[in-house]
Amino acid sequence: MTTVVNPKELTLEYLTQDQIDRFNTDGYLCVPGFLASDETIELLDRAKQLLDQFNVEDHPLTKFTTGDDNHVGNEYFLTSGDKIRYFLEEDAVDKNGKLTREKEKAVNKIGHALHELDPVFRKVTLENERLKALVRDLKFHQDPVALQSMIITKQTHIGGEVPEHNDSTFLYTSPPTALGFWFALEKCTPDNGALSFLPGSHLTTPIAKRFVRLPHGGTGFEELIPSDQLPPKAGGKYVLEACEPGDLVLIHGSMLHKSERNRSAHTRFAYTFHMIDSPPHATYDEKNWLQPTQAMPFSRILSSPQPKVQ
Repeated sequence: MTTVVNPKELTLEYLTQDQIDRFNTDGYLCVPGFLASDETIELLDRAKQLLDQFNVEDHPLTKFTTGDDNHVGNEYFLTSGDKIRYFLEEDAVDKNGKLTREKEKAVNKIGHALHELDPVFRKVTLENERLKALVRDLKFHQDPVALQSMIITKQTHIGGEVPEHNDSTFLYTSPPTALGFWFALEKCTPDNGALSFLPGSHLTTPIAKRFVRLPHGGTGFEELIPSDQLPPKAGGKYVLEACEPGDLVLIHGSMLHKSERNRSAHTRFAYTFHMIDSPPHATYDEKNWLQPTQAMPFSRILSSPQPKVQ
């Protein structure tokens, strides 16, 4: 039986009520200085170490693409949920299958089990008491689990544009419960691809399709709402959020967001992972591209489920 509590009776541990209200209204929230300087430096240094360890000779040259028609979906990608793997920028490989630049600058992202397999990223994700306090304050989930952790490199001049999207399309649950945790490891500016958000779009934008494993291999999109039945596109203007190293951005799974190409001489490293709710509060099915394994089930964040807020 689910326990229901009145929000006025809750005691906050990390967030303020104003921050929680802003998240609920806007669909995202910037939390300045969530990571201490030494924590941020440790994560950035470890990210660069992992780049140095990239062995291009044994790599299938899998590129990370985000368009609807050519989203990555090969076996290297589909079996990465319990591994640490490297995905390349679209412009990093020429038509002959050769890198167009040095290997460290060819990588778009590293994922997807950093939070489990790498001690540095595990510490900030699964062993972070501040993060657990924030999760309890936000009350977005009742029994959250972590999945899909990534380093996003956004390399100089080549770091690709990420078009408008919402995360629940790619990490679908019924009902939708995806929540993104995005940590700036370097200064994020309008010139190097800082995130932009459409405030309030999480309240008006339904999850119209979902990214799925196809029955005969690869990935594609399954329509959930016919295009002729969709409500008008969310109005308003995108807001660009510049971030300092150590800032955390919380992103509602239905929130429309994007980032531009990095056209500057400065990288924009970030670490990100997602949470979803676990059964019986939400269902994550076998159609999703990322699947837990017996050896590595999705990682629980809290020691016990939270009561449901009225």
